[in-house]
Amino acid sequence: MVEQSDSVDEQSSDVRTEPTALAALFDPAVAGAVAEEFVVPPAPVAAEALIPEPVLGPTGRPWPDLPVPPPATGGPAMVIALCNQKGGVGKTTTTINLGAALAELGRKVLLVDFDPQGSLSVGLGVNPHTLERSIYNLLLTRDTTPEEVIDATNVPGLDIMPSNIDLSAAEIQLVSEVAREQTLMRVLDKVKSAYDVILIDCAPSLGLLTVNALTAADKVIMPLECEFFALRGIALLNDTITKVQERLNPRLEILGILGTMYDARTLHSREVLERVVQAFGERVFHTVIRRTVKFPETTVAGEPITTYATTSAGAEAYRSLAREVLARCLVG
Repeated sequence: MVEQSDSVDEQSSDVRTEPTALAALFDPAVAGAVAEEFVVPPAPVAAEALIPEPVLGPTGRPWPDLPVPPPATGGPAMVIALCNQKGGVGKTTTTINLGAALAELGRKVLLVDFDPQGSLSVGLGVNPHTLERSIYNLLLTRDTTPEEVIDATNVPGLDIMPSNIDLSAAEIQLVSEVAREQTLMRVLDKVKSAYDVILIDCAPSLGLLTVNALTAADKVIMPLECEFFALRGIALLNDTITKVQERLNPRLEILGILGTMYDARTLHSREVLERVVQAFGERVFHTVIRRTVKFPETTVAGEPITTYATTSAGAEAYRSLAREVLARCLVG
């Protein structure tokens, strides 16, 4: 019995000498010993938490970093045709405002009005009915020089080669010409060295005038209204571009497809833009031009939106498009 009592006393003395969490509540010295033995490990940090979430643009893709482009190096000019056989998709509006935004970035820009309706000329304050000479004279007469036709605009660095209804007769008269598809190219070759970018506003058709524009161009931008009928026309335009590449202009490339008149409030606009991105992928510009009342107002004012409403969303969209266009041209 004595031996058993001794062993119990030894066990109880061991228990008393070991610091416990309960003893730490009453004895500060014991609390320090417990704290030294138990260290709470730091919470693990997930690697994904360190990576910021990408900002998605209106096309549903991560918005790219569009740096300020380098200074212009001088001609020869990059010739870009804005083409879609469907009317009312924003070709003329894009030609004017993209040209003005490029001029803001220090580029010397020439806008070519290659539509007999003369909408580009009207949009920059030129009266097509009072023109003594137009692009029609450059195409069909040899005694007219480009300097006699080109006019300066109110935007520094932005010039225009105007047209009027006379251009509609050129399509018929060019039929009998030798190398008729290269007529515009021969005209632009005379002024390429004076500009950094030349933008051609094409007529809403796939006729001889449009083929001339595609033959003269290095790149093509296809404005596409975010509407189903405009989506159907892209396939026809692709076929025409492929034929021009094979037979007339092998250097021609599609620079991108530009969504215009986009209204994020409507399901139809969002669905059409989503289909375009699914079908054409990275060919679709990240910049999207939203529908706004400011664009019709600029036509009445006869100036681009970058000067009419400098801080508007439409002006910022075209400035973004200008940086994206230059980035693609430099990379390409």
